Amino acid sequence: MKKAASGNGPVIIKKYANRRLYNTETSSYITLDHLAAMTREGRDFKVVDAKTDEDITHNVLTQIIMEEEARGQTMLPVSFLRQLIALYGDSMQAMVPGYLEASMESFRRNQEQFKSAVEGAFANSPFAEIAKRNMAMFEAAAQAFKPGATPAAPAAAAEEGAEDDVAALKAELQRLQDKIEKLGK
Repeated sequence: MKKAASGNGPVIIKKYANRRLYNTETSSYITLDHLAAMTREGRDFKVVDAKTDEDITHNVLTQIIMEEEARGQTMLPVSFLRQLIALYGDSMQAMVPGYLEASMESFRRNQEQFKSAVEGAFANSPFAEIAKRNMAMFEAAAQAFKPGATPAAPAAAAEEGAEDDVAALKAELQRLQDKIEKLGK
């Protein structure tokens, strides 16, 4: 989360006694959901107590995590939470933040590499075309259920595309069977 706001440095968010959050960049009140979205976008921000100017970013970020977990978006297993709590007051406590940051950075790098590898693996195969067509059909179906939407016409095109998909899959299957036979010899 190093991407800065349009100005210099992080966006300053003021938290008032009535628990309202004020974005000084947009001059508007925001919610924790807005801060979660800013985090996902990579926007850097700092939350300060409006009265004391104390930096309370850590507390607010922890609160966002708690709300996400309460919504059923559980990402932190109970065993992890127990281990984390057990480390408070431990002689290793000072090392934990750096270790967790390095682990998350490594996870993020691995996630990007995995995503690139999967995209590359299907880039020149019939599966990529099938996935694109499936996404197009899914989006068309989703549009059809929106209020005031007009039905899309590509039903015949979808059937035609499905026949092409089957032919492409059969060809790919035959190619793979040939490779397996060659390897078996």
